[in-house]
Amino acid sequence: MLDTITKKRIDDCRDILVGKLPDPKAQIEQITIGLIYKFMYDMDKEAIDLGGKAKFFSDYTIPDPKDKNKAITIPFSNYSWDSLFDTKVTASEMLRLYSEAIEGMEKNPNIPQLFRDIFNNAYLPYRDPETLKLFLKTIGEFEYTHSEKLGDAFEYLLSVMGSQGDAGQFRTPRHIIDFIVSIVDPKITDTILDPACGTAGFLISAYNNIKEKNKKGLTPEQRKKLIKNIMGYDISPDMVRLSLVNLYLHGFSEPHIFEYDTLSSEERWNENFDVILANPPFMSPKGGIRPHKKFSIQANKAEILFLDYIIEHLSGTTKAGIIIPEGVLHNNFSSYKSIREKLIKENLLWATVELPHGVFKPYASVKTHVLLIDKNIAKNKNEILFVQITSDGFTQTGSRKPVSKNDLPEALALINEFKLNTKISNQKVKYNTVTKKEILEDKSLSLVGRRYKAVHFANNSKYPAKKLNKSIIRVFKGLSGAQSTESGSYPFIVTAKKMKTAKNYTFDCKAVCIPIVSSTGHGHASVHRLQYVEGKFALANIMCGIEVLDENVLNPKFLFYILSAMKDEIIASLMTGTSNISLDMADLYDLEIPFPDINVQNDFVKSQVIIEKLVIKKEKECVLHKEELMSNGAEIWQ
Repeated sequence: MLDTITKKRIDDCRDILVGKLPDPKAQIEQITIGLIYKFMYDMDKEAIDLGGKAKFFSDYTIPDPKDKNKAITIPFSNYSWDSLFDTKVTASEMLRLYSEAIEGMEKNPNIPQLFRDIFNNAYLPYRDPETLKLFLKTIGEFEYTHSEKLGDAFEYLLSVMGSQGDAGQFRTPRHIIDFIVSIVDPKITDTILDPACGTAGFLISAYNNIKEKNKKGLTPEQRKKLIKNIMGYDISPDMVRLSLVNLYLHGFSEPHIFEYDTLSSEERWNENFDVILANPPFMSPKGGIRPHKKFSIQANKAEILFLDYIIEHLSGTTKAGIIIPEGVLHNNFSSYKSIREKLIKENLLWATVELPHGVFKPYASVKTHVLLIDKNIAKNKNEILFVQITSDGFTQTGSRKPVSKNDLPEALALINEFKLNTKISNQKVKYNTVTKKEILEDKSLSLVGRRYKAVHFANNSKYPAKKLNKSIIRVFKGLSGAQSTESGSYPFIVTAKKMKTAKNYTFDCKAVCIPIVSSTGHGHASVHRLQYVEGKFALANIMCGIEVLDENVLNPKFLFYILSAMKDEIIASLMTGTSNISLDMADLYDLEIPFPDINVQNDFVKSQVIIEKLVIKKEKECVLHKEELMSNGAEIWQ
């Protein structure tokens, strides 16, 4: 755990820099360089105390480029921590020395390649001597150690990097990383990759998980081989630098992180891995990505290319845990459908976990899922498990404060049970299983599990279920803009409780009116209310209507009550999207509802109308909104 003293020192460093460097990412880069600089001095000092010599801050000679018979001495000893804080050195001189040192450090032959990589292109972005002196004085309070304390401190430092979300690179919370790694369960002999490693959180978690599973301890040779087997790529040199430091502080003496464009470069295409763990960038640059020709899927979107890359680079045990935006699971473009089909037909996917929409706050509110790949499990299953996490132990707001409700432990237990059995006894977490056959036969080949749960929700009813197909209903989209429609004498159905009016009507029928965009939006699917209308009306263009084609088969008001009673379970569950959550109107034709005899339907509607009239009569001063009565419709589902 991060102790308060170390946390305060890091906060102090940021407070000192914030006036010169408002960008958290720039602050972290300077703190990282400062820490490594100080740690190299600490290691030199330790070597001297043990009777050895300074290694990092020692002089070295190079051939004189002007005269090959002469040599030039590079006095790196002048840049040691003691030299910077010599009483004779002014603040301005300290700035000059430190700036020269970090800019030239990558050329120092006395430091390992790891540190050269960290100092690659390093520079001091401000020129205020007093700021630097105060900053280095605070850095000087840190002491080099391989203990988890500084590793945790660095994790805390990375957690403040809010600007990391600018390109779809949302920092993955540690508890989500650990949850995924626990499910994937990498082994000591596995080769492990994160192809968009960011700050190396997945790699550190995998390393710790393997150490925990081998409680008797790893031999030096096993530890060395394990570290060699763990690899990461990232396109950003800043992320490479941060991940190198993060791994180093977590016990990786020689971390293997490479600056590499996973989607556009081919140099490492032939490298395959047993396990891949990733939260790849969700967003693509304007105009899309121009990948090379080795991908099996022709696409230019980052999320689909990364998924294809991961599938193509799995070998051996073939296991993966990948966070992807919800759009990958339901988008109807051919490349998306092709890769979903590949996941099922090649027996790769065995489960998905739907994460809460606030997992990546405060960076963004996006709907994401975890794809779980394991060829050994998938080939022995006829079904795919879909798990819904409603709470991860934190609020779904930007503050992300801890709460008591946390589905993750129970979800982990449920998933592990499914690994071993087809039948699941755990009922504490929302889940459903869907046969691979049904998914492959679905017109959209959707891998959003709650969609199938919504479609088949009527199976729990005491009445036989029937699909709302095109022979029973007609679904149409609203045509009127909420702001542009002129007031008049016709009802204008909008998403708000209070009905508006319109000068002209566009429809003339009995209709159940349903919002096609989420009431709350921002990655969270919800429906506040459905509306019922008869006769001439206008309908907002963010809504759709359902007209019953044969009232001798289905009472339209019965349909309204039924859908309203379970709007969260069925209508909201059909809504999909990454951040803009919406309803595909065509999905309404696939809904199954309880379908009693028309006489039962009519009697039910009459009883609801009587209840409505009684309540309205009793509450003359208030307007009774239909959704307040909808709980009465729930009895049909029982």
